Amino acid sequence: MGISIWQLLIVLAIVILLFGTKKLRNIGSDLGGAIKTFKKSVKDEDSEKPDNDPEKLTEQNSERVIEGEATVSPEVSEVASKAASKEATNETSSKKTKKKA
Repeated sequence: MGISIWQLLIVLAIVILLFGTKKLRNIGSDLGGAIKTFKKSVKDEDSEKPDNDPEKLTEQNSERVIEGEATVSPEVSEVASKAASKEATNETSSKKTKKKA
């Protein structure tokens, strides 16, 4: 009790009469181009995924390691010590006010 071939042909003829062959051709080519672009982007995305092989990851990470020692300039250490002394002063003054209350 499905749709017969004759019913499909009648529907196709009505669609062609409504939209015209030129418009249907444009819709078909646009749809085909969209599908082609989608498949291409999925393929490109798969090729960009990194490998999850632990040995390869270790090799990649070892190439990124920068050897050296971290140093702090005198200006930065001076600013940090001033900030620490201000915090200590604020803490002692807040403790004194709590004791008074």
